[in-house]
Amino acid sequence: MQVRVYRVIGHMRIKMQWQKFVIDVPATKPSEAIEKVYSDLGSRHKLKRNLIRIESIREISKDEVRKREVLQLLSLESLIKW
Repeated sequence: MQVRVYRVIGHMRIKMQWQKFVIDVPATKPSEAIEKVYSDLGSRHKLKRNLIRIESIREISKDEVRKREVLQLLSLESLIKW
């Protein structure tokens, strides 16, 4: 399976306000990216899934990736052979 990068856009409720988020996630399929977003935001902000609303998810190219860590992970992924 090839690892792709997905951009997930949505809102999360922190205290009494909804805040927008945009996260670039490496994953093999969109459902895996969504699960990763729920897991990351839930653990980082102590949110339940019903307080996270995902509006869109789309695959992006390596040129569009904003986070340096994701780019480094993608470059390492191509060096690892199973």
